[in-house]
Amino acid sequence: MKKLLTLVFSVAVLSFCGCAEKGAQVQAAGGVAEPTGDVSTYLRGAYISASDAEAKLKAAGFEVLSTFESVKDGKTIAFTCPTLKAEGAKPNRANVAVMRLFVDEQDKVIAITNPVYFGKAYMQKEYNHALFSKVKAKIESAFPSLKDSEDKMSFSNLAGFHFMIGMPYYEDVEVLGEGTTAELIAKAKNYKKGADVAFELKLSDDTTLLGYALGGGTKRFVSKIGRQNAGLMPYPIVISGGKATMVKAEYYIALSYPLLTMMEFGGIASVPGDIIKDLNKPFK
Repeated sequence: MKKLLTLVFSVAVLSFCGCAEKGAQVQAAGGVAEPTGDVSTYLRGAYISASDAEAKLKAAGFEVLSTFESVKDGKTIAFTCPTLKAEGAKPNRANVAVMRLFVDEQDKVIAITNPVYFGKAYMQKEYNHALFSKVKAKIESAFPSLKDSEDKMSFSNLAGFHFMIGMPYYEDVEVLGEGTTAELIAKAKNYKKGADVAFELKLSDDTTLLGYALGGGTKRFVSKIGRQNAGLMPYPIVISGGKATMVKAEYYIALSYPLLTMMEFGGIASVPGDIIKDLNKPFK
């Protein structure tokens, strides 16, 4: 009985901390060994201007979609490449199509989303390490001397990540609106004359990924929990299968801030609801 109770307690702790997985891990695809330990959320480097960062991305073969003011004195450059677009075109994988480079003009640093980290989280059992490690290598070649961020998570926990018991997983999306792809895109672009659409990326005839601005009051949560990860803005909206959806904010924020504590999350408890309200407006 004592062993049984210990086992039950251990499982509960793992689930509570967001470390429980939903399903067994798959073997590495492409013959490239997957990481066995922690993987950094971001690749951080010395400051360069947004225009210089854009030029480096383009020279490395990336497509720059937009440069967005994600926080005061900080810009997010949304970028993609053929590999990311091909993976993002797969069913329920659109979010992986865009990586972000955050230029912090206040603290004079840059932070780039790690394709291995977000690739595993978003692709889950379909993750191909050979592909995403090549995208990461291309980024590192364009921006020498990048270092792993303190933000990190065990690679084996990324596919089944959730913040704690009762919190959503990647697949637990919020439906913002329904209609044809053309109708939903038109609504997003017509609301406020399209001022909140940061980028639009068509992945297939049925699937488009949008980057969307949050209201001024809502997006202040980024400064409260750490501007260093402000690259999570603009918020991604997936238009596919007759629906406009978003990954739940409790998932997206926690994935982007893996060092966030329960107390810190409690300090922004109203934010997930506020984000839904903001992103519902264009689709009413």
